[in-house]
Amino acid sequence: MPGVTTRPEIAGTLGVVASSHWLASTTGMGVLERGGNAFDAAVAAGLVLHVVEPHLNGLGGDVPLVGCRAGGEPFVLCGQGTSPAAATPEAFTELGLDVVPGTGYLAAVVPGAFGTWMDLLARYGTWHVRDVLEPAIGYAADGHPLLPAASAAIGRLAPTFTEHWTSSARTWLPQGEVPPPGSRFRNPVLARTLQALVREAEAAGVDREAQIEAARTAFYSGFVAERIADAVREPAMDSSGTAHAGLLTADDLATWRVREEPPVTAEVFGRTIAKTGPWGQGPVLLQQLLVLEGMDLADTLPTSAELIHTVVESTKLALADRDAWYGDPDHTDVPLDTLLSREYADQRRRLIGSEASAELRPGSPDGRTPRLPRLVLDALDADGAGTGTGRAAAGGTGEPTFGAGDPPRGDTCHLDVVDRWGNTVAVTPSGGWLQSSPVIPGLGFALPTRAQMFWLEPGLATTLGPRRRPRTTLSPTLVLRDGTPELACGTPGGDMQDQWQVPFLLRHLLGGRDLQAAIDGPMWHTTHHVASFEPRTVEVLGLHVEERVGADVIADLRRRGHRVTVTGPWSLGRLSAAGTRPDGLLHGGATSRGAQAYAVGR
Repeated sequence: MPGVTTRPEIAGTLGVVASSHWLASTTGMGVLERGGNAFDAAVAAGLVLHVVEPHLNGLGGDVPLVGCRAGGEPFVLCGQGTSPAAATPEAFTELGLDVVPGTGYLAAVVPGAFGTWMDLLARYGTWHVRDVLEPAIGYAADGHPLLPAASAAIGRLAPTFTEHWTSSARTWLPQGEVPPPGSRFRNPVLARTLQALVREAEAAGVDREAQIEAARTAFYSGFVAERIADAVREPAMDSSGTAHAGLLTADDLATWRVREEPPVTAEVFGRTIAKTGPWGQGPVLLQQLLVLEGMDLADTLPTSAELIHTVVESTKLALADRDAWYGDPDHTDVPLDTLLSREYADQRRRLIGSEASAELRPGSPDGRTPRLPRLVLDALDADGAGTGTGRAAAGGTGEPTFGAGDPPRGDTCHLDVVDRWGNTVAVTPSGGWLQSSPVIPGLGFALPTRAQMFWLEPGLATTLGPRRRPRTTLSPTLVLRDGTPELACGTPGGDMQDQWQVPFLLRHLLGGRDLQAAIDGPMWHTTHHVASFEPRTVEVLGLHVEERVGADVIADLRRRGHRVTVTGPWSLGRLSAAGTRPDGLLHGGATSRGAQAYAVGR
């Protein structure tokens, strides 16, 4: 079923690339046209995303991905950097802090992006370091049209840059002015960093894998690590209102390596859905789909008050489990087998009634007692026993650094690639935003601030500790049919990523809509959960819906008790997808929301 679309679904036989920026998509397609595979294309396109969407991600950010080589088994690369060895709750409480600041050096973790790209290239790619870095070098050195949202982000942060983060001012305020939307923007310092990494790679000789390892070493043990370690020793203003030095050291970078892991999977709707482990929020999607599979959705597709209500209530239950149970499984016991069991899904499904629940309801897998952060519970109690917005902490900043009530904006990137051989990969680069922390002098990029996702309260699944993975929101998805990759998909959106993917997957897998039509359908999400970024709010009963769902649907949702915020007709969700149809044609789609995401193929 084609459905109503803003663009045609892309289809071809050579390859398809879909991403959150047209320059990345065309870069990846160029790699496929020149004989590279999907993994080569993902690396080249992802590095371009770091340059052209600097308010959404950066070379110093995070890169989780899920992929599958044709004829092989699906895999996950955990490109989420860990906390510093010195990161303990006591280190923060001694500074008078009860939360990890949302910006600055204290929230910095190891930047995982570059190491992940190099690991993907070495394990599954075919190209050399120079090949995949040259497009990003070109856009950094020669310039690219600055996105309106990037210009707006720079404008909002200009006083901070000028007064406190002077290295950022030198990068983002050329000639001391905010660069206007659409202007040709260059980052020559970043270009020189990338060029130096190429030189380090080629100094190792002609062997491809030796070059890749040399580039990785230069980043994590060489000149990049040295400059990062020097920079974070100098106090920088953060969202606490005080300047603090960071805890990250050269040894933290030198000892970090990318992790390859098997994905976490669930069998639903005749497919295998593959996600990251509980160090990310990926299993939330699986929990939602397991609950929904046991319900009669035939009469509720494609969009109705009954469907939206049912999906939202399943989402609230899954996110409550996330907030109580998910964390780095190396450091906390996550009862994932039970959380993803059909018996548990049956229990959770029975909690969904005809009215919206005003409770945070984590479950008790294996009879365990769930535990939510005390700051959240106290804030909800103070706000009227869960009848409004609980704010777990004053101050701090979100993803990215803007306040409540600001215009809609993106926060992350996404990238999907499928090639002629059937290699398929979904990647969600994020972190290291221009608004996250000061630009590292001499490098041209900022550090990730994922440590803000930890809690300082002891005994939680996400309590801060040395060299732990923060429970990230980044959530790429791989769909397999009979063991063969069928679809890669994902979206920016922080806490909304695994919410926006549900209606998309229902429309495509159950409703038969093509990828573009499934992406273009009206979107919604709930804010009835603990926000992953500062400030850690809970908007009890909160539900945001695009006005295209219709007045009758909105009225019905309000009657059921949801506190509905009606947004613009094309304001929620930034999905993209690429995959292989049953007839063997490759296809893809990307959202028209935001006017920058595109799918390309031939």
